[in-house]
Amino acid sequence: MTQPERAAAGGASKTPDSPVAPAPAPLELIGPPQAPAVEGAPAGPTTVLLIAAHPDDPEFSSAGTIAQWVAAGLHVVYVLVTSGDKGTADKAMTNARLSSAREQEQLAAAHEVGVDEVVFLRFPDGLVQPDLRLRGEITRQIRRYRPYAVLVHDPLTLFYNNQFINHPDHRAVGTATVDAIYPTARDPLQYPEQITEEGLEPHKVKEIYLWGSDQANVVSDISAVLDKKIAALRHHATQVGPAEELADRIRTRAGETGALAGVPYGEAYRRVVMRA
Repeated sequence: MTQPERAAAGGASKTPDSPVAPAPAPLELIGPPQAPAVEGAPAGPTTVLLIAAHPDDPEFSSAGTIAQWVAAGLHVVYVLVTSGDKGTADKAMTNARLSSAREQEQLAAAHEVGVDEVVFLRFPDGLVQPDLRLRGEITRQIRRYRPYAVLVHDPLTLFYNNQFINHPDHRAVGTATVDAIYPTARDPLQYPEQITEEGLEPHKVKEIYLWGSDQANVVSDISAVLDKKIAALRHHATQVGPAEELADRIRTRAGETGALAGVPYGEAYRRVVMRA
């Protein structure tokens, strides 16, 4: 019996030329990041900045994780580069009406998971470039909020599962944010007017969490807060469609991600820890 015939018949092969590939190791489970205490500095919550291209990107990528981190006492701020003013198939819609609606949806979704501060930069949807203007604005927000960790789109992802193209705004925001983190926000001679005129200070980010990555190395277990993630997404009424279809889709995706770390539901990231 040939090797293919043996396989088709269900027989086990013990020939040395057909090794069984080992199962992939599960991804690491992570909890909330925690900034170390600084001697002489007042104690305060760890700050996290989530920087996204469009309203609903924070919820699709990270609502469960953020809900848990806020509950654990972290201070989380959202920065939205655009207000999603092109995201519709309605030819009668206007940019102004859509961006206004989507900002309100984002505020409600953020509140659902305990985030009370959302910054809208209002760059034009679909036209975002990883240029010096965007890098400077993101640098300003990093210096303003001084986060220990930043969550953002992975700029290296061009295709998702060989099925979807990653939105160019996602890639642009990811690139500009990574470039703002290092070296720009750190160096006082980069955008010096932010320091001399605005009273900001240079800042070093310690951890980066990149979502939408094909090089994910950690999973956040969101099993206890999956319903909260779905509830947050439902606020994006202009984008997400029928509620039950949304819930089924999110459960399926979060279940596939959770399986990577052996938990019921998860959100995955490529975690980068910057050297001191």
